[in-house]
Amino acid sequence: MDSAYFAQRIRTIADWPEPGVQFRDITPLLRDGAAFRRLIEAFAERYADERIDAIAGIDARGFIIGAALAYRLGCGFIPVRKAGKLPFATVSESYALEYGEAVVEVHTDAAEAGEHVLVIDDLIATGGTMLAAVRLMQRLGAKIVEAGAVIDLPALGGAERLRAAGVPIHALLRY
Repeated sequence: MDSAYFAQRIRTIADWPEPGVQFRDITPLLRDGAAFRRLIEAFAERYADERIDAIAGIDARGFIIGAALAYRLGCGFIPVRKAGKLPFATVSESYALEYGEAVVEVHTDAAEAGEHVLVIDDLIATGGTMLAAVRLMQRLGAKIVEAGAVIDLPALGGAERLRAAGVPIHALLRY
């Protein structure tokens, strides 16, 4: 896996969404067809020998990566949505934000006990959203294969939070 190849296609936007933040934008990577294919192949190679029954992709960029990877691996896809977006009975998990809380949800039948689920998002920052998605899957009885992301921002501590919760993680890039 050539992390420099992917890093060249990540745009950094200073002071967004607030002063002092260096936002890592993966949209140029997604826009480049060859690079997007290579991104999905990098993840597919990592998980080729793993039992994965479904991929839980986190709203919204995790949907893009997770759905394409699920297609490539021939497994199911589970959308982990922001609260109030799913039409069927749901189970929810809240997590802390800098100023308040947010909630993510999945359908109550999104995963079955014993299924092996890979949780995917574009990046791991503080780890709150990823950990909430992991907890949702675990509440439904799923076994977490790994929490995967394109980018890890280790200075924000999310990867360590996930590891401390017993969740293995994998990120293609670290900033």
